[in-house]
Amino acid sequence: MTKVTMTVNGASVSGEAAGNTLLVEFLREELRLTGTHVGCDTSQCGACSVHVDGKLVKSCTMFAAEADGTDVITIEGEAAEDGTLSTVQQAFQDHHGLQCGFCTPGMVMAATALLKENPKPSEAEVRHYLEGNICRCTGYHNIVKSIMAASGQNVEPMAAE
Repeated sequence: MTKVTMTVNGASVSGEAAGNTLLVEFLREELRLTGTHVGCDTSQCGACSVHVDGKLVKSCTMFAAEADGTDVITIEGEAAEDGTLSTVQQAFQDHHGLQCGFCTPGMVMAATALLKENPKPSEAEVRHYLEGNICRCTGYHNIVKSIMAASGQNVEPMAAE
């Protein structure tokens, strides 16, 4: 076991991890941050996406020990301390960018990274950026609409049915 120390969602944390412990396992099991989901175990789905030192990372592709000394942001760190949703989270809620919710944490983390890189992406750029994230429910239409809205581009909220 190795001692691992990192900053997660603004707080310094430490824990023990075996050499083969994945970052996603460390976050979920050691730190009890279960918003980061394990979807495929093959880095195909993106449900485990987090930000490590400002870069979007599929946490199933990184060992916890590799994250020692880094700054990690998970979905739990996206909202403000008072619970106010981030712009991206609010857009997902307003524009029905989630359905079952399983892929949502990874989609939100990917969208946040995209908008940091490209504050006003086109719809095609959003769709291209999301190629590493799988949603089995929505068909991506409302996810894309949500990201476009979060970028401040004109998107009308869907009427409640």
